[in-house]
Order: sequence, then structure tokens, then C-alpha cells
Amino acid sequence: MAGGTRYDLVSLALFRSVASGGSIAQAASLHGLVPSAVSKRIADLEALVGVPLLNRHRRGVELTPAGRDLLRHAEALRDAVDRMEAEMGAHATGRRGAIRVAANSSAISQFLPEDLAEFVTAHPDLTVNLAEMTSVEVIEAVRAGRVDLGIFSGLTDAAGLSILPYRRDTLVVVMPADHPLARNRVLRLEDVVGEPFVALQAGSSIQTWIERWAEELGARIRTQVAVQSFDGVRRMVQARLGIAVLPFGAVEPYLDATRLAMVPLDEPWATRDLLLAVRDLAAVSPQTAALIATLRGQAG
Repeated sequence: MAGGTRYDLVSLALFRSVASGGSIAQAASLHGLVPSAVSKRIADLEALVGVPLLNRHRRGVELTPAGRDLLRHAEALRDAVDRMEAEMGAHATGRRGAIRVAANSSAISQFLPEDLAEFVTAHPDLTVNLAEMTSVEVIEAVRAGRVDLGIFSGLTDAAGLSILPYRRDTLVVVMPADHPLARNRVLRLEDVVGEPFVALQAGSSIQTWIERWAEELGARIRTQVAVQSFDGVRRMVQARLGIAVLPFGAVEPYLDATRLAMVPLDEPWATRDLLLAVRDLAAVSPQTAALIATLRGQAG
């Protein structure tokens, strides 16, 4: 037998049937073939391996030692093919696979943990690969096809993509609990622009938005220190390096433990939409479609 010989799955299936029933005629009937066609397949297998696989007699056939060895491998191969088909079917129907997601800090810190927990509980064979990015970076990643799904601030230009609503968040002013501003029930941006700020990294949709509206007031945000994460902002504010503007959900759970206070930002632009973005909604994978359904509360 030459190296690299290719075995035919159909011939191996016929061989298994012959071995199981001890009869070429019975195997032919089972597969809807004429006996001569089955005999030809078996003869081809014997030529391939170089030794007889069957002992033929008037009552039927029996396996040779080589035939018994081939049957063992043929059955193992059948089982492997069955598993392969089941796994590929799981990918095709969305029951297995990986989903690449990029999300901004607001979504990750407020809503995604619970939503993803619900999703992976319902889809344990799916993996979510999550990357934290600014909203601008999220849109770039979706457009380039580096991620399957993006979650971003609605303030970001996403022209040309398929967009769906996700959640809304509300911006608040955060400061040390004993800061004079903490006595206010609400604050306007004009009330705080003179304060030193702990800012988010350049490119953050929150930071860009605040600076834009400060310019509308003829003022500029005075950045004392800039950091990359909401946790970093909270820690810097706690250290009295300045005040900050963050989403409600990124502050409220930490008030007791951090000795911080928050005051609602009374501005029409302080409520923002968080959106989902894909390149083409009609072309998303079943896995991504299932995640979108969960994120939008439409699972099941």
C-alpha cells in the first residue's frame, strides 16, 4: 500500500455493513445498490490495502484478520465523522463558536456583565471575546471587520453600519463626599467648569462631549489628571485631585466604599444612548444574532 492512500467513506460504510450482516447481498439491499456494485467497492478496498479483507463462502462472508483490523478503524472513523458533523452543525446553527465584541467603558462598567452572564448561561458552548475600546475605536473595529459586534456611544459617527438601540446611561458629577458641590441636588455644567477635573483618556466619548459643551459656554475644562478607566477616575477623585463626570452606573455602586458623592448633571445632553453596531445586520452569524437578541432583551 502506497503512503498517503485515500480511503473512500462510502466504501468504508459498505464494508461495515458487509461485516455487520455477513452478506454482500444484504449490505447491497440496505444501501439500495446491486450486489455487484458492493462487491466492486470491497474489491477496490482490498486492492488498496493489498490483502484480502473477506473470506467468501456459500453462506456469506467472514472477515480476515486484516478485515477485522480495518473494521475497527472504519468504526472509529465513522464515530469521528459523526462528531465532526455534530460540531459543525452546532457552529452553523449558532450553538457553538466565538463572538468578537468591542465595547466602550460605559457599557462594560454598567450593563454588559449581567447581560453576558445571561447569555453564556443560555449558550455555554459559545465564547465571547470582549475588548474594551473608546467608542471611536469600536466603530473602527466594526468597519474593519476585526469584531463581530460593537457597543458604543450614540454620539459617535457610525455612518454605513447597521445600528440597533441597546441602553441609555445618565451622566453625573462625582466628587469627594465632603466637597462643597456635594450639597447640591443637581448641577449644571456651568457650575463645575471652574473646578479641576479628573478626565478620561483622549478619544473618550464622555470627555469629548463634556469639552464640546464647555466650549458652548465659552469655557474650557481644566484637566488636572487624565486616566484611562472609570476605576482610575474614581480613585483620583477620592484622592482629591479633582471632580469628574461619569455615568451613573459607574459611580453609584461604589459610593459607600469610596467616600464619594454624586450629583445629577442637569443638562439635556446628560442622557446618552448606547448603541449596537454590526457591518450588516442581514449577514451576521447565528452566534452574533443570538447575542444581539440577549442584549436587546429578545432572547428565547
